Amino acid sequence: MPIPVRWYDGLAQYQQQGTAHVLATVVAVNGSAPRALQAKMVVTHDNCCDTLGGGGLEHDVVATARQLLNGEIDTTVAKASKRDKSVNKNTDNDNNNNNNNNNDSDSTPSKVVRRDTVYTKHYPLGAKLAQCCGGSVTVMFECFNVTPPMSILVFGAGHVAAALMTILAELPCQVDWVDSRPEMFERYLLNNSNLPNKSIQTEDLSQGLETQPSLTQPKLYNLPAHIRAHIDDDPVDFIRPFIESFKQSDQRFILVMTHDHSLDFELVRAALDAASEANGLATSLDNDDLDNDLDNGRSKVSMPYIGCIASATKAERFKSRLLQRGYDKQIVEQLTMPIGLPIGGKEPMAVAVSIAAQILQHYHQK
Repeated sequence: MPIPVRWYDGLAQYQQQGTAHVLATVVAVNGSAPRALQAKMVVTHDNCCDTLGGGGLEHDVVATARQLLNGEIDTTVAKASKRDKSVNKNTDNDNNNNNNNNNDSDSTPSKVVRRDTVYTKHYPLGAKLAQCCGGSVTVMFECFNVTPPMSILVFGAGHVAAALMTILAELPCQVDWVDSRPEMFERYLLNNSNLPNKSIQTEDLSQGLETQPSLTQPKLYNLPAHIRAHIDDDPVDFIRPFIESFKQSDQRFILVMTHDHSLDFELVRAALDAASEANGLATSLDNDDLDNDLDNGRSKVSMPYIGCIASATKAERFKSRLLQRGYDKQIVEQLTMPIGLPIGGKEPMAVAVSIAAQILQHYHQK
């Protein structure tokens, strides 16, 4: 499919395809500027549609849009000059009156304001951007189809996990749902006997999304697009790429709720090992490196949420076994066992609600 030229063609195509993209719009113009009010362009990881006038302005707009797509905002990319600060002094006085009066720097970072998935950035069109227009513009960035920072890896497709999926289906998250038993996902299979052959999307967390031509009828699941089902005989293999593929700014949740206590323990161990290695730490007291790291002020290890469904007895047994195998107490104590908030109720949906509530609590407290 050809790359769209006009912003409206790109917007329609990328939203239809579910491609992550940013719509950048000029929402304010002061003085001379290369484009008029409401000029727009669309930016993806690889392409751009339309233009905001080229030059340093457009270069920074594209860079900022891609930082937004990657979940990172670097406010030092574009900087306001002292002259531009004085021009906008009245606008900034409400919040920064004293700061502006005392700041004589020529390289004060321009303001980036976040409002949910909308960002605005002010651009003085002067020497800093190699623009000779002399005016200024404000650009609004709207993000679409960006992978949400709350990523959840769920092991087990039993009653509690199935109930949990009905809740996660309504939340902004990316879920990978793993079980070794194909029959556990049969309830979600669509009757696709009347559907034309399509491409099968097979998800491998270590290699990304691949598309393969289908020679037989593919299995299609009646699940939201952000919930991906995986059938695998060795679920442990999903943990390391899941942890290693995300940045420190992301929030990762690993939920262990399989039908097998032995598998639960191996999954918890694998999660602790992978998360500790991602932090550059050893997991065992036998290794002096961990003690050195903790002594050097790293006593609070940045770990993903690792939760395991368990009774109080199972939780104590798991933690005792981990300590006996040499795992450091400070790391073991960061496990969440039993999983979920203590809201009462043992029905699958009640337990699922308690787990979802705990996830959201962790997510919003970060």
